[in-house]
Amino acid sequence: MRKHNLFLSAMITCLIVSCNTQKPETEPQGKEKIGPKELTLQSDVMTPEVLWSMGRIGEYSISPDHSQIVYNVTYYSVEENRSGSTLYIMNADGSNNRILSDSKSSEFSPQWRPDGKKIGFLAPDQNGTMQIFEINPDGTGRECISSEADDINGFLYSPDCQQVVFCKEVKTKENVADIYPDLPLSSGRINNDLMYRHWDQWVDTFSHLFVGNISSGKLEASYDAMAGENWEAPVRPWGGMEQVKWMPDGQSFVYCCRKKEGKEYALSTNTDIYQHIIISGECKNLTEGMMGYDMNPVISPDGKYMAWESQERDGYESDKQRLFVMNLETGEKTDFSADFDQCCTGYSWADDSKTLYFISDKYATDQLYVLNIESGEINRLTEGVHNYISVNWNGDKLIAGRQSMSHPTELFSVDPTSGEATQITSINDAIFAQLTMGKVEERWVKTTDGKDMLVWVIFPPHFDANKQYPALLYCEGGPQSTVSQFWSYRWNFQMMAANDYIVVAPNRRGLPGFGQEWLEEISGDYGGQCMEDYLSAIDELSKEPYIDENRLGAVGASFGGFSVYWLAGHHDGRFKALIAHDGMFNLDAQYLETEEMWFVNWDLGGPFWDKDNATVQKTYAQSPHLFVDKWTAPILVIHGGLDYRICFTQGMQAYNAAILRGIDAEFLYFPDENHWVLKPQNGVLWQRRFYNWLDKYLK
Repeated sequence: MRKHNLFLSAMITCLIVSCNTQKPETEPQGKEKIGPKELTLQSDVMTPEVLWSMGRIGEYSISPDHSQIVYNVTYYSVEENRSGSTLYIMNADGSNNRILSDSKSSEFSPQWRPDGKKIGFLAPDQNGTMQIFEINPDGTGRECISSEADDINGFLYSPDCQQVVFCKEVKTKENVADIYPDLPLSSGRINNDLMYRHWDQWVDTFSHLFVGNISSGKLEASYDAMAGENWEAPVRPWGGMEQVKWMPDGQSFVYCCRKKEGKEYALSTNTDIYQHIIISGECKNLTEGMMGYDMNPVISPDGKYMAWESQERDGYESDKQRLFVMNLETGEKTDFSADFDQCCTGYSWADDSKTLYFISDKYATDQLYVLNIESGEINRLTEGVHNYISVNWNGDKLIAGRQSMSHPTELFSVDPTSGEATQITSINDAIFAQLTMGKVEERWVKTTDGKDMLVWVIFPPHFDANKQYPALLYCEGGPQSTVSQFWSYRWNFQMMAANDYIVVAPNRRGLPGFGQEWLEEISGDYGGQCMEDYLSAIDELSKEPYIDENRLGAVGASFGGFSVYWLAGHHDGRFKALIAHDGMFNLDAQYLETEEMWFVNWDLGGPFWDKDNATVQKTYAQSPHLFVDKWTAPILVIHGGLDYRICFTQGMQAYNAAILRGIDAEFLYFPDENHWVLKPQNGVLWQRRFYNWLDKYLK
């Protein structure tokens, strides 16, 4: 359930195209594309409507000559309850920024053709099917080059521009109508194994990688490089084309895949990186024997090395993300992060094929680092209270996406020697010029076992130290997701502060960025030290004269929702209002309802019926549903009907229990949302009910 910070930031907040079955939103017939709007705000304080008016930078691509950048921005309309995506192009220093195409349809996944002559992207054709289009860098010559019968969900040019590898969904198993042709209208599903649904979709198809030739400017003669295989590439649920890379000679490509089915798939995180040889069709496993996640390969410009993110242990999705490099000529593999007690993600090679840039979390900020593979030396490149979420080499500069608790993602040009960063996009500057942001302060709090814990404190935008404010304890999800400088369009700390709450956001036990020992002190101990850390944080901050200790709330989602449910039975009257979103309430039921069995096997210790397993017995004895008799605080429960990771029945149980206990409660249910809330009007409703509940009890 961990939120993988870098890719998720891009996918969830920007809704970029990836190779899953969720088709990107396109314009209804006769409707104009949603684009930017000029706003004159009536107040300098954030509102849900202002939050949803912001443009969201998605994917970007740098021209082969390093001179230009193409990127897409998604805009939302609350009134029309939909979004639109527009392509922009600018010089690498941010100058001459302009819209690339005046098309009335949304455009996604921009990438420069390797010859630099055109830009490829995804857009719907006249039939509404997602196809590959190309356009000249000056905005002329927009043309559809593919004619696939089904949606193309991602693509990648070969280095010589003669071929394209792309992904689309394929049906590999019979459904009811195939088995019983006389029952074509039956809605039944016949399941004989596990992983029959994943994240927010029933598994009726698998994403496969296809290869096609480009001849006379058109994609043709495509074939399924994974024909007959009952697994997907890229890997569900987050996988996109960052999991696929061509070799520089164009004779093969590498990709990530977990080649397992059913129960075996549901129990394992053992993905590998495979090399598909174009001429022979041969497929080689390059990471055979490496048992955890092996993901997101990047090939050095000279074709000699492959770097990738690797986890050691099968079944542990939050294991340390190691920085591995393979010599593709000898097969030798080197873990350059063996003595680096941090996770490594988001790799980009320099032109010299000896220098590798990446992102790592240290003390709740995500910074840029650099590895010299000849010396093995790793150095931190950037500092500051922000998160870098992507990095790409661009000649004498780096181009990187950066965000913070006080500002959504913008693109920056970063000096690869000094780390000095210059902002080169300004998507939301006009809005932020009218807003006042609250101060974000770093605090260190002693835990009950004598350790130091970093806690972010976010103050209201017009904070008055002579007043007393209600405070919110923010409980992070994951559970192994750091409370770093992320920007969220739902769990937005500045939005909470704008509603005159002081936010207390602790980096409790079980989060990355503070060493592997700190990270691993949560699995099998959900009701243990991590909960003590929460209480240490709110108790320490409640001593401040500007916080009213009689007006405290606790809020959180996913594991944060579990935390709220658990605290509801253990807070000794501290909290006067609680909000739990998509949280685990009954761990016995959670074990049998979730789809990725590796998660509950690792983090809960295994099935509740394993009576001889001490970790299992300890874990399930701390299930929040066992402490409902001690609940006293009013609780708002929120859940999505398409959340198959933590089923909505968990939220229903918690809400029903509160009502039966005579505790004031509200159940906000979204039948068309998954583990998040992605639709504009649902997002605004979420915010309104969130603060309606808190204001009712804390103001």
